[in-house]
Amino acid sequence: MNEVKAFGSYAAQKPLESLTIPRRDIQPNDVQIEIQYCGICHSDIHTVRNEWGGAQYPLVPGHEIVGKVTQVGSNVKKFKIGDSVGVGCLVDSCQTCPSCQKNLEQFCSKGATFTYNSFDKHLGKPTYGGYSSSIVVNENFVLKISEKLNLPAVAPLLCAGITTYSPLKHWKAGPGRQVGVVGLGGLGHMAVKIASSMGAEVTMLSTSANKEVDSKKLGAAHFAHTKDESIFKKLAGHFDLIINTISAPHDYNQYLNLLAVDGTMVLLGVPPDAIPVAAFALIGGRRSIAGSLIGGLKETQEMLDYCAQHNIVSDIELIKPQEINVAYERMIKGDVKYRFVMDTRQL
Repeated sequence: MNEVKAFGSYAAQKPLESLTIPRRDIQPNDVQIEIQYCGICHSDIHTVRNEWGGAQYPLVPGHEIVGKVTQVGSNVKKFKIGDSVGVGCLVDSCQTCPSCQKNLEQFCSKGATFTYNSFDKHLGKPTYGGYSSSIVVNENFVLKISEKLNLPAVAPLLCAGITTYSPLKHWKAGPGRQVGVVGLGGLGHMAVKIASSMGAEVTMLSTSANKEVDSKKLGAAHFAHTKDESIFKKLAGHFDLIINTISAPHDYNQYLNLLAVDGTMVLLGVPPDAIPVAAFALIGGRRSIAGSLIGGLKETQEMLDYCAQHNIVSDIELIKPQEINVAYERMIKGDVKYRFVMDTRQL
């Protein structure tokens, strides 16, 4: 077992600070990674502050990890020292259940092991995330990263990228399809980039009128200011697919009515309280409301390769570890375009 530098929190109401955490000794199927960059996801804030419950302290967040391989186990075949690699939201699963056999490890029936605040079966402790200098991960949960892309800006693809790519692919975004994206934040800006690259006609749906220019730079063909109630009449029945990234309370029914017959609204955001859905909003057009959770390892690698092919990365602001508490407050205010990334080389 090795002690490594990290940034984390000792309690829900305490700021993040410098600390040390244990990493297991490398096993035959493991890859040791020197972490260079780690994206800052809004779920990091929810978890650190125990807003979803179940937080285990000390807690080190971070599941958008990019770095270099520094050591490989004796059985490792996929990676070599010096490779650029990534680690996303998952670091283990049973690999035998029906979900794992279908490359849907995020839905492992025995419980996937998440990158942080999960159970590390090797150490018998909680898992610790990417706000740290290094990590040891089974090679099956390590991803290849193209060095032709800006590595800091690749980091958010490991969560925001796959979280939006997976439903866009599953619900067949592409030419001739009308796709609406609700909310232009970390997830929303990736949904716009990826959906437009797939050939879909994308409309950004936002409560902030000042986001029109940015949304069109990102690839949206249209912009709709949803504080204008007439928009919901104008666009009624318009969309084949809506990607809803909003975690704040809002009326699902308004957006369901924007779907065409057989249209689907996919929820990626997690509002704090249950939101009622009127049956007629679904029945009236054989519409569906669905949810999606990141993606499996095979699909995540596919997403990374797709983004490399299409030169897609996240729009980021690179910060030092010591700036993390300020970054959290700015994220809550929506004061970032569109993802913070920690330079973990400065730990």
